[in-house]
This record gives sequence, structure tokens and C-alpha cells, in this order.
Amino acid sequence: MTEGRPGTAASASLWERDEELTAVVRALDVLCADRASSGGLLVLEGEAGLGKTALLTESYRIARARGCAVWSARGGETLRSVPFNVVRQLLQPVLLSLMPEEAREYLGDWYHIAGPALGIAEPRDGQADPQGVCDGLVAAVRRLAEREWPLVLLIDDAHWADVETLRWLAAFAERLDDLPVLLVVARRPGGTGGEGARCLDAAVAAAGVHTLSALTPEATAGLTRTALGPHADAPFCREVWAVTGGNPYETVELLAKVRDSELEPVEARAAELRALNRSARGGGLITRLEELGIDATRFAWAAAVLGAGITVDLVTRLATMNRDDAARCAALLCRARILTEPDPATRGGGGELEFVHPLIATDVYNSIPDALRTALHGIAARVVADSGFGAAAASRHLLQVHPDDDEELVEQLRQAAREHLAVGASDAARRCLERALLEPPTPRTHARVLYELGCATLLTAPATTIEHLQRALAIPGLDGAIRVDAVWRLSQALLHNDQPAEAVRTVAAEAARHEAGPTRMRLQAVRYMWEGLNTGGTGSPRRSERLAHLAAGCTGRDNSERALLILRGFDAMTRGESAEEVVELCDRALVNGSLAPGLGWTDTEWGIELLLMLASAYAYCDRLDRAETLYSEGLRAYETAGWSGGHLALAHAYVGLGHRRRGRLREAEESLRASLRLAERVGRGLPLYWTATCNLVDTLLARGHVERAWEVAEQHAFAPPYPSTIVLPDPHSVRGRLLLALGRTEDGIKELEAAEKAAAARGHQNPVTVPWAADLARALVTEHPERAGRLVVGLRRHAERFGTDTAIGEALRCAAALETGRRAVGLAAQAVTYLEASPCQYEHAVARVEFGIVSGSASELGRGLALARSCGADGLADQAARLLASDHGPARSTP
Repeated sequence: MTEGRPGTAASASLWERDEELTAVVRALDVLCADRASSGGLLVLEGEAGLGKTALLTESYRIARARGCAVWSARGGETLRSVPFNVVRQLLQPVLLSLMPEEAREYLGDWYHIAGPALGIAEPRDGQADPQGVCDGLVAAVRRLAEREWPLVLLIDDAHWADVETLRWLAAFAERLDDLPVLLVVARRPGGTGGEGARCLDAAVAAAGVHTLSALTPEATAGLTRTALGPHADAPFCREVWAVTGGNPYETVELLAKVRDSELEPVEARAAELRALNRSARGGGLITRLEELGIDATRFAWAAAVLGAGITVDLVTRLATMNRDDAARCAALLCRARILTEPDPATRGGGGELEFVHPLIATDVYNSIPDALRTALHGIAARVVADSGFGAAAASRHLLQVHPDDDEELVEQLRQAAREHLAVGASDAARRCLERALLEPPTPRTHARVLYELGCATLLTAPATTIEHLQRALAIPGLDGAIRVDAVWRLSQALLHNDQPAEAVRTVAAEAARHEAGPTRMRLQAVRYMWEGLNTGGTGSPRRSERLAHLAAGCTGRDNSERALLILRGFDAMTRGESAEEVVELCDRALVNGSLAPGLGWTDTEWGIELLLMLASAYAYCDRLDRAETLYSEGLRAYETAGWSGGHLALAHAYVGLGHRRRGRLREAEESLRASLRLAERVGRGLPLYWTATCNLVDTLLARGHVERAWEVAEQHAFAPPYPSTIVLPDPHSVRGRLLLALGRTEDGIKELEAAEKAAAARGHQNPVTVPWAADLARALVTEHPERAGRLVVGLRRHAERFGTDTAIGEALRCAAALETGRRAVGLAAQAVTYLEASPCQYEHAVARVEFGIVSGSASELGRGLALARSCGADGLADQAARLLASDHGPARSTP
């Protein structure tokens, strides 16, 4: 029994809760020790009525007594469709208490990302990225925690929280180790499903879970005598326990009924307890409610439909009552322990009402006749909208209205979906649009609703987007620019769903419907873009010739022409054509050295793929200055806009690729691991996931961390079959190099030979983006020297054709590895000359070390060692250091 046992029946739920309260006190001790303390997460789990809310209330009292800031919120069974409902309850009050300038200062760049979701800032135009908003909410709590330390967050009925809040909760729980925040969550087991359940389970996975049990007969007896007096006899107390099952809430309600009925607490009257208990719940509760009169029943029904924000004024309008009658009913329901005023300490007040317990709210809501309940939701939607809360706030009621060919309702749901999308609530938008389809829309608007539904899921569910947009395009209703945009979005979703061939067919079919002009040119450019990224087919020289012909007449006067110039440049780069010509094409696509208006990283007309092709063409043509500028601009643009899904994952991956090309291997690994973490959230198997994994494996191999590279490959399934979209660098080549480094020579050779065949089929002859030849030649030199020699000849030919210092230097380095004596020294020296002029410092470091080895030059080996260390190439640096320290190495030699 709790120390200093409760002295009133209202404290019943704290009986026998010593263990849970001790855990709270210990967690507060850790939190309050100093600002550097790590946070904690406690979970109180139990069925309805076992005292979770009472424990949270006591936790609030204890924390406040310790000087903590305490914020609390509660989920609601009928409010699960309201996005950000619970996290708003937590954060909105403190943010609204600040001056607007203060709120902007505390949230910084996250203000315009998380602010609209919290209801403290107007949303920007367009669709907010749900993952970005989630990250913004995590950042908001992080920054507020610095201001409010020590901070305690209490969430009641988390099983009824909205999915947006539960996503935030899962992300926030991962970061508690480095945040001075105590989070206490109360939930019922198995109270939710779908993604919400997965998020909630993920959030509490590492927490200390305290499962509440019913009261023992002894505790129930003590509680009974506390409530009714010490004269309550043992058989009566035992029957109280038997009737309620030791459920604290039911025990309190039953004992209140005993008091009200003036039932003597003795064995002779114990048989009457079961009838009294039935009146407190279910049908008995409803009978008791009806006994209060029709007006009180109407008031309770209206309150149950509203669910939250229950005020006498709102109920008056919803139940069409006189205000004085409504006020009288509110007082009557409070005296009957059906409604109550919220505790102002934990959940505010301001004239609002709430049900005494969620179980009562559920029983009252379910008691409303179906037709009347539906009608009340329809009225509530109008009341909420007319009160100025907006279509999004009214939408949860509209979702409950029966379909009835109501065009106005369809428009309200479409507007609600737009409002939801603007704050990052794509699931809520999807629900609104799916409900609009059931109405159904008129033939004139049906395709538009499907189009909007496809757009709503584009950032989160490409497969769902595909289904909706294909249906929208198959029926009349989409014309002009909207139809072209639908085709573009559909093709983009197909590409990101690893269906590039279907993306190409979709765009080609639409292009055929248009006469020559800007629209057709745009669609042609998109077709060539998807073809350029598709590895599933064979690369046709005629395709490149057609693309070259189209681009030849382009001056870059509009974005369609600029897109064709970029696509031609990227195609020429992958085919290993002159790097100078590639750079000239890419430069023509810029406006005064910058991206043209409408062709930015967050512009939706062209998408991220085109800009990554532009930046990568620069990167592999040794113009890393421009490539890194573009990559960094993309990363900043997505961070500023709050795009934290696939776009940000790709941006980090390509920033990592830029670091890798430059030879900043530590920074490359950091960026690529960040990319992979983001890619995991978007989904395994997608092209962006392959990009992050492939580049990370390549970077770890360059660092000399072979075992770690293999761990990444195994953990992230970096193995055939490879995606149907192009990945830079070539995954066949990178995996082949990995297998050779592991000593699996035969497997490595097979992988590199597969790379050779795939590259030949696609016409990809760039030895830098598809670097299979050099590794295969080295692997074959002992057993098949003639074949290795032929590979080197071809490698040098392709490198000379491409013409970059990096390509030529790498080819010479490979040639040197196959030679001996002066010939090897001469080739190695040439490789150093070219790679010294290259921006790729890791390759320069390798060339220096190899030149030092073949020439016996300690000074060259020392220079290579210094370069390797500055790059973060630990394996290369260790090799050079060992050779310099060895009596048999080149340390005694002179240049």
C-alpha cells in the first residue's frame, strides 16, 4: 500500500502503487541533478480504470513540488483523426505564452516548419513534408527543454493519440538520452492499430514499462473503510472487491453510489452492490443519464460528439438548446459525475468541460442512435466551421457523415485536405479525400479528387500515388497543365517505386498526344531523363544521337531547353564522351552560373532528379567546385523547407559523394550515414536507399575499413539484384571491389565481369562512374595477364577520350600496377602528375604511395602518408607508415 495511504476515495487509484511512484521519484532525481542529465521514459500500462490517470496526476504534483516545468496532454478515442492533437496540447500553451518574436527565436529555422502544425504560425504555400514537420517538432521540444529545464512531459491515453503525434513520440523517444526531459506515457495494451501502434510500440520499446494490476482484496477493504467508515464489515468489503474486480475506478464509482443511496456497509446489504455497480457503467450509466432528463441527455450526447473543447456555448449550438438550459444541464451532469471541469493544473480550463472518465465518454457516445449521431456530426461540422476553426477542424465530423451525393461536402473535404497538407498531415488529407470519393464527387470533379489524393501521398507512399493518378488519368476531367502535372507526378512515383520502364512509357504516351511546342518538349525531356536513369534496358546509340540532336538546337532560353542540355550532358558523361563538352553543355543550362528560376531544388515542375544529374555530371568531370555548390544548395534548401524524407536523404548522399570525390573521407562517411538513416525511414529497396548504401560502402573501402564495409553491405542488403535505376558509382563495380578486398577473388571477378556486361549493354564507358576495368585487370593479372593487359589498353583509351585528370591518372595507375621496373616507375610517375592536378585527393594519395613503393622513394611515400592521413584513408596511411618503418621498405631510398 502506498506510504502515507490516501485519505479519500478520490485517491483510490494510488493504493498499492508504491513501485510506480518510486520509479517516478527516481527518474525525477536523475532529471533534476543537473542540466547535463539524460532524459528518461516511463510507461504506465494497464486496462481502463486501473489508475493510469491518477498516477500521472500524482506525478504532476510531485514534479511541480520539485520545481519542474510540467506539460501534459491526453489522447481521445473520437479524436484520433485530428492530426497533431496531442502534441499540440503539450506544446501550444507554452508557445502561445511567449511573444511571437520569442517563439521565433526559440524555434529558429523550425518555426515555419513546426509552427503551423502547432497552430502558432500560418502555413506556407504548398505541401509540407510530414517527416520534416516531425523533425521540427522534435527540435521544438529540444529547444524549449533548454529554456524550461527541468521539463516533464505527461501523455495520458497514448493509445488514442493521433498518428502524427505518435510519429513524433517515436522520434523524440530516440533522442531522450541527450535531452534533459522526463517523459511519462500512460497507455492501454493493444489500444490502437496500424502505423500508430507501430510508432507507439517503437517509442516505448526501450522504456521502463510498469504494468498496473487490480487492487488486492486487502487494498479494496482499506479503500472501502476510508470512503464509508471503519464500520464497513469484512464480507461487505469482500463483495466490493468481487463486484469491481479490484478496478480502482469502478471501486470509487461504486462506493460513491453506496454513499448516495445511504446503503449500510454490512453483509446483509452486500447483495445490492451488483445492481448499484451496473448503474455506474454501460446500460446502467445510460439509464442514470436518461433519469436526469431529455435535456441533460441531449447535452451529454452533444458533448460526446464534440469530444474535446466542450463548452456550454458550443453544446448550446450543437444541441439547439437555450443557453440557460444548457448551463443548468452542465451543472447537473457535473453533480452526477458524468462531466467535470478539467484540472486547471494539468489540462487548463477556460470554461471547458470533459467527461469524468474516458469510459463514460465511450458509453455515452455509443448510446447515441446511429442516425442521430451521424446528424450531430454533420451539425458539429457546421458549428466548428462557423466558429472560425476552419475546414480541417471540421473534417473529423465530416468523415462521420453518410455519403449523400453532396457536392458541397466534397468541396469542404477537399479544402480540409489542402489545410492538412499545408501542415504536414498527409494521412489526414488522405482520409478526407478518400471520404470525398465515397460521396461521390460529380463526374466533373472526380478526376480532380483522385489527382489531389495522388499528390497527397506522393511524399510518403509512391505505390499509392501510382494507383490514384493512373485512375485519374483514365477518366475525363484532367486537362491542360493539370493533366501534364499528373503525368509528371505519376512518372516520378513510378521511378521512385523502381518502375523506370513504366515511367518512360507513361511520359511517352502523353507526349504523343501533344503537338510540337513547350509542353511536348517538356515531356520529351522527362522521357529522356527517365531513360537516362533506367538500367533495365539496353542503351541505344540512336537514343543518344536523338538527344544530342535535340540539345544541339537549345540555347537555354527556357527550362525545357535547359533540361535537355542537362540530360545531354549527363548522357555524354555516362558514355564517357569529352568532359570539356559535358561541362560546356551543363554551363549552358545555368543562368549566370546559377540555377534558373523554376528549376530550383524545391520546385516541383522538374524535381530533384534533373538537378542531381547536373551536379553529378560536374562531379565526375572534375568540376567539383560547381558540383559541391549544387549539392550544398540542395541540402540547405531541403533543410530550410523542412523536407526530411527522400529528398533530404538524397541530398545528404550526394553531399557525401562530393566529399568522397574530393577525398574528405571522414566527412563523406558522416554524410552518407546520415543519408542512410533517413533512407531507412523512407523505405528499403528504393533507389535512394541504394545510393546511400553504395556510396557508404565505397567510402569505407577507401578508408581501408573493409570489415565495416562488409557489415554495411550485409546489414543493408547491398547485393544483387540491383535496382532498375542508375546508381552512382556503379554498384556492380563497388561490390566487386568489396569482394576482392575480402579475399573472395573468384566472387569479385564474377561481379566485375557482370559490371562489364551491364556497362556494355548501356553504352556506359566512363571509367570513373563505372570503375570495373581497373579492379578486374588487377584481379586477373596473375592468372590471365594477357586479358588484364587488354583491359588496361581499353581503360586508357576510354580515359583519354573522357579526358579528365582523374580518369587518365587512375588509368595510368592501373597500368603501372601491371608493369615492373622502369616501365612501372614511369607510369606511376605519370599517374602522380595527373592526379596531383585532379581535385580527387584520395586518388592522389594512393598514387603517391604506389609511386613511393615502385620507385623506392621514402620522400614520395612520406608525401603519400601525409595525404592519406589528411583524407582519412586509415588503411592507406597504415600501409605507408609500416613501409616507412620497415627495414626492408623504401625508407632508405632517395627520390
